[in-house]
Amino acid sequence: MFFAAPAPASLRRAAYSPANRTLERFLQETQLASRQRSCAIAQDDKSYTLTFDVPGIAKEQLSIGIEGSIVRIASKEGAPRQYQSAYELPQDIDVASSEAKLENGVLTLKLGKQVPVSRVTELPIH
Repeated sequence: MFFAAPAPASLRRAAYSPANRTLERFLQETQLASRQRSCAIAQDDKSYTLTFDVPGIAKEQLSIGIEGSIVRIASKEGAPRQYQSAYELPQDIDVASSEAKLENGVLTLKLGKQVPVSRVTELPIH
């Protein structure tokens, strides 16, 4: 019967090191993906619908700004949780036909699409 000497600790750590890095990378990517999935965007012919998870924030503690095709959402000072996000949509937003609703920690924005004004003039033929 013969015995083999155990591998030095440095070799054992090296064997498990790539697995640790892989796990760390996986956890970081999962965390980043969960942040990116906190917004769902849908659209139809007349509007965009954006849905955000903002638990623990009251409607008085949120600020929504719309400038052209850019939507900015931020929590105000004194909110229990900080939230800040900005999205650029492909078409300008009609603020008059837009609405925001906050229920059970879910903010839903229904943003009307602004119909582009046609500047075409018809020339009479002589």
